[in-house]
Amino acid sequence: MSKPIVAIVGRPNVGKSTMFNMLAGEQISIVKDTPGVTRDRIYAEVNWLNTQFTLIDTGGIEPETSDLMLKHMREQAEIAIATADVIMFVVDVRQGLVDADFKVADMLRKSHKPIVLVVNKVDNFDKFMPDVYEFYNLGLGDPQPISGQSKLGIGDMLDEVIKHFDEDALTEEEDERPRIAVIGKPNVGKSSIINKIVGEDRVIVSDIAGTTRDAIDTAVTYNGNEYVFIDTAGLRRKSRIKEEIERYSIIRTVTAVERCDVAVIMIDAEEGVTEQDAKIAGIAHERGKGVIIAVNKWDAIEKDDKTIYKYTNKVREVLAFMPYAEILFISAKTGQRLPKLFETIDAVIENHSLRVATGVLNEILAEAVALQQPPSDKGKRLKIFYMTQVAVKPPTFVIFVNDKQLMHFSYTRYIENKVREAFGFRGTPLKFIIRERKDK
Repeated sequence: MSKPIVAIVGRPNVGKSTMFNMLAGEQISIVKDTPGVTRDRIYAEVNWLNTQFTLIDTGGIEPETSDLMLKHMREQAEIAIATADVIMFVVDVRQGLVDADFKVADMLRKSHKPIVLVVNKVDNFDKFMPDVYEFYNLGLGDPQPISGQSKLGIGDMLDEVIKHFDEDALTEEEDERPRIAVIGKPNVGKSSIINKIVGEDRVIVSDIAGTTRDAIDTAVTYNGNEYVFIDTAGLRRKSRIKEEIERYSIIRTVTAVERCDVAVIMIDAEEGVTEQDAKIAGIAHERGKGVIIAVNKWDAIEKDDKTIYKYTNKVREVLAFMPYAEILFISAKTGQRLPKLFETIDAVIENHSLRVATGVLNEILAEAVALQQPPSDKGKRLKIFYMTQVAVKPPTFVIFVNDKQLMHFSYTRYIENKVREAFGFRGTPLKFIIRERKDK
């Protein structure tokens, strides 16, 4: 089940980022920085009344600028709007209703998406309410008065947002077919690999009716198994502003990863592994998806007996936060190692939903503790009572201890390594939750 996507849209300086940071920071979902994930966060998980959604902060739309900029901003806005299920259109009560707001409203109306009109900077309801009514002129329904700074009116606004979520989508019938998102920087060969898979004689293809998102879904049958490939390559727009392109390719990646079981991260062998690859990989890691790193254009690399070894080390170094990821060297052009890709996808899917019995887990835990004493602090030693698996996709374990503060990150990592030694779990992240329980 994929989470709904909500985009914050509006002109510059209406307080979009303040509102975004407030929603991202104050919610139950705490936004953590993962190595390799961009610091300039433009998306966050928000949880409101047990409804989760992904919030996206778009750059400011400024219709009144030179033609080139106008076109550019419009393109970026269109991508964000095409991606979202619900749009929060933010305006500024202090600036009042300006001509540019009408232009943005027209652009949003054409998307036929639900729009929640948010009037920001209403720090005093008694004083500013007459000014809020002016925004009825936009013809977008009831304005929601809020103050992102003072956190006024936020609950009513979020109630309005989640009213627009598609109930059927939230409870959509479980499609059992594994979903594979092919992600990576522009021009690394994401579409080529899907075309190659689709073009193989033994692959039968049927198109799924396009989703509202701009990722394209293709159903593929390979060796009797069905898969749905999500291609994020669409909408390749030329732009002079590299950061904006990067920003929106990240938005598309987030929405595709949200819907997949396994992310295939494509890296250009000729270019080598880059910081942008790490950002994209971080999105899949953070969301607990199965991961395969596919180094494409391998046919174009001059090789000796150490090339693969050197290249693997470099990838592991840059993507150090995901040592569990599987690495494959492929060529979309020649089809080199495509059968191996499917083999690896099957293995990762299996590991991603693997369950381990509590009894077996605790045997491994007892052995781990015997081999390496748990840490202590000021005379108090960490006691680990037991461990149990509570979820799959990704496999999630709860460890019960006497004092959470004593459970150091490095000891959790040590236990994770012991679990991996016993069960492999290749290609999938593992999640550990530490809970306190008093000594009986």
